[in-house]
Amino acid sequence: MLVIRKANSCRPKTSPALIFALLVACIVIGLTSSGVLGAQETEVVDRIVAVVNNEIITLYDLNRAFAPYAGNIRALKYPPEKERQTLFQVRQDVLDQLIDSMLADQQVKLGQIKVSQKEIDNTIERLKESRQFTDEQLRQGLASQGMTMEEYRKEIEEQLMRSRLVNREVKAKIVITKEDIKDYYESHREQYAGEKKYHLWNLFIKVSSDSDDSEISAARNLMEANLVKLKQGQSFESLIDGLKNSPSAMQGTDLGLYRLEELSEQLRQAVKNMKAGEFSALLDSNFGYQIIYIQNIEETQAKPLEAVESEVEEKLYTESVDNKYQEWLEQLRVRSHIRIIN
Repeated sequence: MLVIRKANSCRPKTSPALIFALLVACIVIGLTSSGVLGAQETEVVDRIVAVVNNEIITLYDLNRAFAPYAGNIRALKYPPEKERQTLFQVRQDVLDQLIDSMLADQQVKLGQIKVSQKEIDNTIERLKESRQFTDEQLRQGLASQGMTMEEYRKEIEEQLMRSRLVNREVKAKIVITKEDIKDYYESHREQYAGEKKYHLWNLFIKVSSDSDDSEISAARNLMEANLVKLKQGQSFESLIDGLKNSPSAMQGTDLGLYRLEELSEQLRQAVKNMKAGEFSALLDSNFGYQIIYIQNIEETQAKPLEAVESEVEEKLYTESVDNKYQEWLEQLRVRSHIRIIN
């Protein structure tokens, strides 16, 4: 379905009463007085991409909402096929968002939800404060996105009204009980249990897949010789310090802090029963030989339910709002007439 107009003419605005006509016929601007197309050049600038109850979403609306995402995707420099697929998927997602927003806006109208200009002013002032923007900087930022302050105020107004709608239709109906909090805590104890992290170092020699037997044997002998030094009392740190200006193939690295579950199976088995200040036996890994050293172990205490009750409640509330809002939108979609026009 096409809306055709002359180049540089104004974008047509369509009332709900004309939707049916728009779906079955083209609207043409630039007709001659006799009702036929004139000789002037025309261009396709808009069309309907979705009908949502008695309102429409146009290609202009979709392109405008999609433009920032498209720019970000192209800036990632994906291969052509991946870029094409990503642009297509995100464009579909943006259309879905526009449909959801239009459904919410229709409910706002039905519920006669209003916000005052003062509320819009306060919201903009809070945003400027949080971003440390002056009024001029905000206007410049909006202009760089092709948006005027009046258009931005309209968006803020719509967001506030939708938020009020969500408060009424979703948030006001959510109750998080003490039992809900306790059940979540009991089923997610690992999140609140005491945590143990190991500060690991390693001493290693790389052995490549094409190394011959003599090279492999020499690497192992060197590692075993240094393992003897450690067993005789030389500190791991001093052994590594001695390698800094040495031509030796052996190297030492501060690996950092790790939980056991973050380590490979081989390292986990080597480390799990060790204490701070201890080192492992010689390990034959997939890249060569290494010795692991635990410099220290950091432990945090488990958190009782009382200490995390408000945190769990907030988490459950947020999840409930998200889930209930999606359910509400899905029900709204079922009750609505939605047609996507390719």
